[in-house]
Amino acid sequence: MATVLIVEDEKSLAELLRDYLLADGFSCLLAHDGNSASSIITNSELDIILLDLMLPGKDGLTLCREIRKNSDTPIIMTTAKVEEIDRLIGLEIGADDYVCKPYSPRELVARTKAVLRRFNPAQHRDAKILLDLERMSVTIGGENILLTAVEMRLFELLFSNPGKIFSRQFIMDNIYTDYRIVSDRTVDSHVKKLRKKLHEAAPALELIHSIYGVGYKFEYRYA
Repeated sequence: MATVLIVEDEKSLAELLRDYLLADGFSCLLAHDGNSASSIITNSELDIILLDLMLPGKDGLTLCREIRKNSDTPIIMTTAKVEEIDRLIGLEIGADDYVCKPYSPRELVARTKAVLRRFNPAQHRDAKILLDLERMSVTIGGENILLTAVEMRLFELLFSNPGKIFSRQFIMDNIYTDYRIVSDRTVDSHVKKLRKKLHEAAPALELIHSIYGVGYKFEYRYA
């Protein structure tokens, strides 16, 4: 049974969502402000967090940043803010999904299940990843992959920050050390080549994911 923390200051909405999740077999905890949510997160074993953006006390963005410093627990952000910049900020700091209000509780339950299907830490033990920066290689489940210097820096950046989305501009500014002129297409080309090498070594895994209009992130998914 997966445990969900619902962080929502509208108590009636939080209780309604809890009822839908309970009916679907989830275990639920509720928090109506950022400070109490922070305490629950510190002291509880959670499988996923449904996090409202606008909260009393600590707001959702602050809480999301704090969570990501110590945990890769999946986060779905819920908010009445629909502007693209708000969505992008939420994703950039580590949210795994984003749902705008008003939403259907059934839709949010479905999104919760979908995120949990993608995120199964128990499976990851069978696909242990080791980086060897000196030899420019990555080992996945015992299979060794040789990478170019750029591919290695790209993979190290994404792998070291699971779930965090990096824009193409950030990647361009941080992995190309020879001051060459690069473009979005250059980044996409290196991502494509890196994905191919990873897939050849571990066909059952999908590790680098495109976030349409935003950038790329590392996340374990089984094909």
